[in-house]
Amino acid sequence: MTRTSRRTALVLAVAATMAALAAGPAAAANGTAGQRETVCAEDLFVRVTAPNGAWMGTLYRGQTFLVEEAGGTWVYGFAYGDINRRGWVQNGWFC
Repeated sequence: MTRTSRRTALVLAVAATMAALAAGPAAAANGTAGQRETVCAEDLFVRVTAPNGAWMGTLYRGQTFLVEEAGGTWVYGFAYGDINRRGWVQNGWFC
């Protein structure tokens, strides 16, 4: 590899790294009733009976939740993945 080729490769690598850092994490959004939403949070607790109720399980980033009732700070619906049950999750943590 020539000196010019190495320099070009280094410049491209630095530019790609800077672009990735500038993009940052995806902004989280509220859930929409009738939509199967993707979890953006590292982890999202699923509650059984009510908001802030008993813990049933955890959804992790990339897993999905079908929002059946939306509005406010909590949404109700079906948690896919390891849980596969209906429950409540805190709103505002979807991609």
